[in-house]
Amino acid sequence: MGQRSRRAPAQAQIITGAFKATRNHAHAYRAAYGLADEAPQASAAHPLSVPRSLWAGPAGFLAVLETISPGLALAVMGALASLLFLGVAGLRFAAAVLPAYTSPRRTLFSHALPSMTVIVALHKEASVVSGLVRQLAQMDYPRDRMDVALAIEADDWETLRAAHAAARAHASRLPVRVMAVPPVGPRTKPKALNFALQRTTGALVAVYDAEDAPAPQQLRAAAEAFAADPALGCVQAPLGWYNRSENWLTRMFALEYAAQFHVILPLFLRMGWPLPLGGTSNVFLRDALVASGSWDSHNVTEDADLGFRLARHGWKTGMIDHGTLEEAPVTRRAWIAQRSRWLKGHAISWCVQMRQPGGLTGESGLRAMASLQASLGVNVLSALIHGPAALFVIWMIAGSLAAGQLPWIILPVAAGYGAAIFAAARGARRAGFRAGARDLAALPLYWLLQTPAAIRGLREIASQPYVWTKTEHGVTAQHRMAPDEPHPHAHPDDCGTFPVRLQRVA
Repeated sequence: MGQRSRRAPAQAQIITGAFKATRNHAHAYRAAYGLADEAPQASAAHPLSVPRSLWAGPAGFLAVLETISPGLALAVMGALASLLFLGVAGLRFAAAVLPAYTSPRRTLFSHALPSMTVIVALHKEASVVSGLVRQLAQMDYPRDRMDVALAIEADDWETLRAAHAAARAHASRLPVRVMAVPPVGPRTKPKALNFALQRTTGALVAVYDAEDAPAPQQLRAAAEAFAADPALGCVQAPLGWYNRSENWLTRMFALEYAAQFHVILPLFLRMGWPLPLGGTSNVFLRDALVASGSWDSHNVTEDADLGFRLARHGWKTGMIDHGTLEEAPVTRRAWIAQRSRWLKGHAISWCVQMRQPGGLTGESGLRAMASLQASLGVNVLSALIHGPAALFVIWMIAGSLAAGQLPWIILPVAAGYGAAIFAAARGARRAGFRAGARDLAALPLYWLLQTPAAIRGLREIASQPYVWTKTEHGVTAQHRMAPDEPHPHAHPDDCGTFPVRLQRVA
């Protein structure tokens, strides 16, 4: 009888362990293949294709012109490129001139704040996980309404050990759960996020990266934005770099991010366009996230893709003014690797959304189509052709000057570069740091780096579309810091009739 009673608990433990393993495997399978199985047209897991009508017509037209007159075909292509260049320049100029814009908020007392789940997907991040948990412990959000889930690949033993140690060290200040993600499907960040999403319950879901330093007020600001607008499905916080002054490359990256998050995206928000989300500091309404299919585990820029999928399901995206600082790559090799993944993901996301362009327009309106082309489409196209186009412009100018003619191409080039540099300068002022004249003048040289990154990214689409090129963190010589106070170099935004709240976010 005694042996039988001792054997029963052991059998119960075995059965419980087997049940948990089966449940984990089921969660992992759904995290990896849920969207691909339930909405094949919305997932990058299936072959990518673009309707032939989108490219066959223009290609045929140019082919006919080429047979009639090669010079005329070249002139038409130049005119179309100039119009595109001027259109993008006009958009950037308008974004820089108009006042910064964020989503309205409704003040909530602490007891009225909704439950908040913070998810961070980690891989090979043992060196920075302690700093991450320490930053999250400083968030201004009631602890009885906040929980943190660290999703880590099951064979990443070093990061798992570091995460458990960090969770124990901050157990009295922050509830942290460490989740081992089973090796099912692609080993990507979105799959890990999906796995953690199924095992958490917060009404709002925030996503961060391992090296992030979010402003302490960020989660509260996001919750207040959702309270003010029930149609919001997600809010994006502005991003910047805490090591922006480390070298020339990080200074250029800071200017690029300042233009994106403090100039371009606020204009999209003002016009009611869907936002191509960044990979971190997004806060989602759980119901909207689940209804939209959550993240695509086969897309390496799952954030940008999800921004448009939310719009197709009738949800709006917004922005708040409390930002997050990250660690920028400090070497050209690391920058190229990261940018190639972004451009690969943007190209994949564009192809996924354009599988049924009529569906995108019908479900989300022309604004969604305009946003898709002005963000993901322009990003990939400009990165791919920037290097060759720069050589072509130099050749055209040299030829015109040699013939004693005024090079007409100077006008669209000057307008495009001028608008982009102006947007970067305005973004830096709104972000709270000074943009040096030398750095602004060097931006065209920085943009040349995008072409080799785009070539690498597009090449990987054919060979390894789901490979996640990991950016190593914890290599900067500068310390992680949160944008919790105005930067000493902050400038007032003199474009509008009211001051713009500045944060040290870039």
